[in-house]
Amino acid sequence: MKQEIITYLSTCKDDLINTAKYLYLNPEESYKEHKSSKYIINLLKNYGFQVEENFLNIDTAFRATLGNGHPKICYICEYDAIPGEGHITGHNLLTTMSLGGALGLSKVIDKLQGSITVLGCPGEYLGGAKITMCKQDVFKDIDIVLMAHPDIRTNESGTSSAILPISVKYLKESDGLSYLNTYDYTPLDATLLTFNMVKSIEKGFSKDSIISGVLSSGGYTPLLIPKECESKFYIRGKNMSIAEEINQKLKIIVESIGKLMSMDHKITFYELPYEELITSSTLSRIFSHNLKENGIIHIDPPINTNAGLSLGSVSHLIPCIHPYISIVEDSRIKYATKDFADATITPYALDIAIKVGETLATTALDLIEKQDLITESKKELMKK
Repeated sequence: MKQEIITYLSTCKDDLINTAKYLYLNPEESYKEHKSSKYIINLLKNYGFQVEENFLNIDTAFRATLGNGHPKICYICEYDAIPGEGHITGHNLLTTMSLGGALGLSKVIDKLQGSITVLGCPGEYLGGAKITMCKQDVFKDIDIVLMAHPDIRTNESGTSSAILPISVKYLKESDGLSYLNTYDYTPLDATLLTFNMVKSIEKGFSKDSIISGVLSSGGYTPLLIPKECESKFYIRGKNMSIAEEINQKLKIIVESIGKLMSMDHKITFYELPYEELITSSTLSRIFSHNLKENGIIHIDPPINTNAGLSLGSVSHLIPCIHPYISIVEDSRIKYATKDFADATITPYALDIAIKVGETLATTALDLIEKQDLITESKKELMKK
């Protein structure tokens, strides 16, 4: 059946290539991916998938299904872009790879036991809809999640950071012009001291831990004293326990500054937090084997990234993989640049994307035909 999948995908090639190019030419920011989601939905409908639009009341999310019963194989589509920058992390090609997997498997699913789910997951740059889907038990009935991410290297699936997105807001009732109140503490004073103290305690963090912050609001003119000032932090830890330890230190800093400067403060999540990625070694082994069979021979060891992945939270529920795939010929191209975005629609990258789609489909086929592999991957996750 593997050859049947590959032959069928050759007939879908133009649709997949056109998808990658359409998303590239129409980059849309997180949770505003209206053109992108509609294009993908129409493609899936044309190939016989039943599609739920506005999934979970998220405008640009969808769930597409084909087949019946278990095992349920899930493919993930991400299609948001960076405002003003475009698809610098290749989500247009990520979606193309996942669609290739889903379409390839759709050719043979009626001859097998099982079904396909394609989830349209908007907003990856703002926490990711997958976190909401986790909270709403969308993955409760799924057996396996397969996806691959474009990059400048090909690496086995590894780990990612756990993320705590923390908002710190200082508030103080104040009126008047700044030059008439030069000896009074302001919310901006408290915020700047917070940044300085966070920077000072970073030396005590583990090497895999990072706290990054930005000033998100704090007045619109130096002439007036700001009544409130907000900063946003991304706490990244090797796992959630480490991230929470850093969060407790941040809370101590904020509470101390609030008391020192007689200032009200609020500490909240401004996005949903997510866990570190747990890779299924079983799935990764099968995927890597099939990738080599499809001509992508050189695969580096697992990559452990400081970036956060919303798939991390999913991976604590069901077996997942998130390998990285080189889509560039020019070694001078750097990831997350406009050159990388341009590279996603080159003939070389599009050919790689089709091969990865074949690999995602044939990996699912292996799992359906040998369901003890699914059992093995689930037992592995329980141990981890």
